[in-house]
Amino acid sequence: MGKVANVERLWTIEEVSAYLGIPVKTLYQWKWRGEGPPVRKIGRHLRYDPAKLRAWVEAADEAA
Repeated sequence: MGKVANVERLWTIEEVSAYLGIPVKTLYQWKWRGEGPPVRKIGRHLRYDPAKLRAWVEAADEAA
């Protein structure tokens, strides 16, 4: 099996909640409304790519 270079694991909704300082419930509401940071559903779990999350935060800062 080959070595996977520089792959960051996906974050859970609880980790994103802590990172952004917002409730998990808000993240679920954003997902339901099609708002908020990019998220993928893996099985029945929501997962966030940390790089895309950081880019979303940067874009939100620039728009404000």
